[in-house]
Amino acid sequence: MAASPAAAQPPPFLPPVPPPGGDCNYPNCTPGIVPNVVLGSYCSQTTYYVFGVTDWGRLVFCGSPRRYEPRWFRSPEMHGIKNEGDLCPALDGEVAQAPDSLFLSCVARDDRSAWERGDL
Repeated sequence: MAASPAAAQPPPFLPPVPPPGGDCNYPNCTPGIVPNVVLGSYCSQTTYYVFGVTDWGRLVFCGSPRRYEPRWFRSPEMHGIKNEGDLCPALDGEVAQAPDSLFLSCVARDDRSAWERGDL
């Protein structure tokens, strides 16, 4: 029995996950990116699965500056899936998603740059 074409491929808004042991360094292999986001509109999740993409392909993230109601903002450069605490030299201010979907940001502190929670 052949699977239907719709069942054979993942939905377009869920990029493929890298193979076990493979690195994911770009948004296109990061799971959980929300499709058809309207830049500047309200959103609800600022801790896990915070990334989205507009209908024209712009990567965005759900954030709450100064603890106002969260909205979709243009994303800094996104580096796929990274581990909290790992070093991220020369990527200060850029973002990633942890394997458990936590929002990460590369932060320079004490003469080193490392991936830290991006929602704090």
